[in-house]
Amino acid sequence: MRRNNSSDTKLNSTGNSVSITTERSAWRNAFVLLRIPFSMYLMPVFWFALSNTEEFDMITAFLVFVVLHVFMFPASYGFNAIYDRDEKSVGGLETPPPVGSELFQLVMVFDIAAIILGLFISGQFALMVFTYTVVSKAFSFDKTRLKKFPLLSTLVVATFQGAFVYFMVLVALKQNIDNLQFAYGMIAMLLIAAMFPLLQVYQHDQDQARDDMTLSLWLGKRGTFVFSAVLKAIGLALLFVLYANHKDVFISITSIVCIAPMLYFFAKWMYLSFKDEEHIHFKNSMKMNGLWTISLTLAFLIQVIFNHYWL
Repeated sequence: MRRNNSSDTKLNSTGNSVSITTERSAWRNAFVLLRIPFSMYLMPVFWFALSNTEEFDMITAFLVFVVLHVFMFPASYGFNAIYDRDEKSVGGLETPPPVGSELFQLVMVFDIAAIILGLFISGQFALMVFTYTVVSKAFSFDKTRLKKFPLLSTLVVATFQGAFVYFMVLVALKQNIDNLQFAYGMIAMLLIAAMFPLLQVYQHDQDQARDDMTLSLWLGKRGTFVFSAVLKAIGLALLFVLYANHKDVFISITSIVCIAPMLYFFAKWMYLSFKDEEHIHFKNSMKMNGLWTISLTLAFLIQVIFNHYWL
């Protein structure tokens, strides 16, 4: 009897250990699927808005960054993962882990945290956070699934991740949204629209399997590069026209220097991909987005330093 009891105890102990390990693994997977590091790829919009502000409170700016990039964007990515259930590479994750029920719980916690923290900034900012969370969920939710509509989905993403987020930062920092700021917001929208299909260009097989029609799938792989090149050219041309009229010449020169490596990589990737589509894959897409983030962030961060510490 003692042997049996000892064996049962060992079995129960092992079973509990396995259960705890499995539960920890499930929560770890849920955190991974929030793709918090990937949300940093949207940093340029935050820094762009900050570079075009007058005096601002550093603590408020830091809190805005946390709300956007630690809670709001990751919650959106997590919710999309619930309905996409990607098995192959997706933005920021080369091999996505399986989706469990824990992810939905985390998404709700992150959504609520973003809104509550937003209230510490202002009621209007918190309302904008709430609006973003609702709209972003329509992107993958099976009843609305904007991914089936290439132009509409791109317009929604570009508007909300670009112009809307730009205006969110201004509202939080109590900046007036005049005609110039509105123009900058439209440029932010154009630049997001230029980059967005490059995150889809290597996912055509997955999107077809889910019966989605993303912009990249609709345009084709070559069309995706052409579309991105045209919007980059328009967005950056408008940006430098505004800089020429409203900024110091130093800003224009440093911005060109910062952005040049990103444009070079894009041109090279486009050239190689037109010759051989084997160059269109997850790693090159992430390199492109990484350079986009670093180049624009550096350009706008230099402006923040120039505006608030050198003048």
